[in-house]
Amino acid sequence: MVDANGRSVGRSMRILVTGGAGFVGSHLCERLLADGHEVIALDDFSTGSPANVAHLMRSRRFWLVERDVAQPFDYEIDRVYNLASPASPARYQCDPVRTTITNVVGTLNALSCAERHGARLLQASTSEVYGDPEVHPQPEGYLGRVNPIGVRACYDEGKRCAESLVMDFHRQGRASGRIARIFNTYGPRMALDDGRAVSNFIVQALRGEELTVYGSGSQTRSFCYVDDLVEGCVRLMEHPVEVGPVNLGNPVEVTVLELAQEIVRLTGSASRIVYRPLPEDDPRQRRPAIELARRSLGFEPRVALRQGLYATIQSFRAALLGAGECPRRGEPALAG
Repeated sequence: MVDANGRSVGRSMRILVTGGAGFVGSHLCERLLADGHEVIALDDFSTGSPANVAHLMRSRRFWLVERDVAQPFDYEIDRVYNLASPASPARYQCDPVRTTITNVVGTLNALSCAERHGARLLQASTSEVYGDPEVHPQPEGYLGRVNPIGVRACYDEGKRCAESLVMDFHRQGRASGRIARIFNTYGPRMALDDGRAVSNFIVQALRGEELTVYGSGSQTRSFCYVDDLVEGCVRLMEHPVEVGPVNLGNPVEVTVLELAQEIVRLTGSASRIVYRPLPEDDPRQRRPAIELARRSLGFEPRVALRQGLYATIQSFRAALLGAGECPRRGEPALAG
């Protein structure tokens, strides 16, 4: 259970986080440790990194295990957060077969582990299950408009199949399930080569390179700061009856061009914006309807885009310096 502030209350649990060394996974592990739980982070480091959880290794309640979720695993646990999967188009398209296997077989293995130990599982699904939507904003009842044979299908359909597995296990009473449909999330510890808009624009701006906008830049996205997302995931996991799917994200919508312009301003970069052809099946609009999350979970994103971008830029600047690069200094605008 969680209290009115979303903090876990009651007994300490042993919690498995697949993809625990990834961007979102590392922040979730950090939160769960702060709540007093024991945490096992499972990761094959294909997109995650041990550096993301190095600061957690000092805790005797944290274990990092290198393992591919497509191979069966078994841990005595109370909860499973199944986050293992590449999440950016650049990452999941480079090995589409492995992406599908990770999402389908990996989810089956996580559910089997949960079933053996009577654990509850939260599936990190995605707004990509809605595809290029004809309904805007996207409510949970919308069934989506997805190309099942397109270049993004390995991720879209992999996540849709994973949702199906979770619901079938739940309906059969084999494992209690929860499904979070996660919309665009950003924050510190995103990989420098993540390939998504926020990370691409920040790295390009800090390096003084041209910012690459695909299409006209009029396509819209809604960006949720990672701390807000983690809060929503914990609230959903510990809700006594809500199964989902539940949209988790920030409903404030901006165009990709507006995002690029804001990052140029916040970094103080002299970079200019250039335009390239829109990738195949790139959605034109993406914004979550979060009425269900508000009503059931008391979920409300708190971090404004400008504030979150500023924190993310600072972490990227430090990462580039750590990699031996000297980001263009400029005159960054202060958050506020």
